[in-house]
Amino acid sequence: MTPAFTFGDEVRVTRAIRNDGTMPGYARGQLLVRRGSTGFVREWGVFLQDQIIYQIHFLDGDIVVGCRGQELIPASAPWHAGMLQFGDRVISLQPLSVNGVVVVSVGETGQIEATDQEDGNSYTVTFSGRWFQVPASALRLAQEYA
Repeated sequence: MTPAFTFGDEVRVTRAIRNDGTMPGYARGQLLVRRGSTGFVREWGVFLQDQIIYQIHFLDGDIVVGCRGQELIPASAPWHAGMLQFGDRVISLQPLSVNGVVVVSVGETGQIEATDQEDGNSYTVTFSGRWFQVPASALRLAQEYA
């Protein structure tokens, strides 16, 4: 096992990091770091003799989290997966229609169910129990819209 990153390297997480029960003061399952966030490697160690765990300091949230190597890429690597992620509450910026009938109004709140992992240009969103494939340009994070 050879570490891919070393002290001081800036890295990006490729998936949302949630509390697996090892972070005191946070509820199990609570979001700790949004995917796409960048941080700096503080140190690394070995877990179960076959996994390297990196201690990453995310400056934006001033939180230090352990991440597996497969969850990290160099911060300088291209990142196109968008900033919205599973479970985010979003607001529709455009009306959505089915067969010419508007079924989602501007300003209606929905929830992200899936993301386009290739380029982040579209999301699967539920609005009132219906699923829609929506372009990223037609959505805003609900907390940013208020």
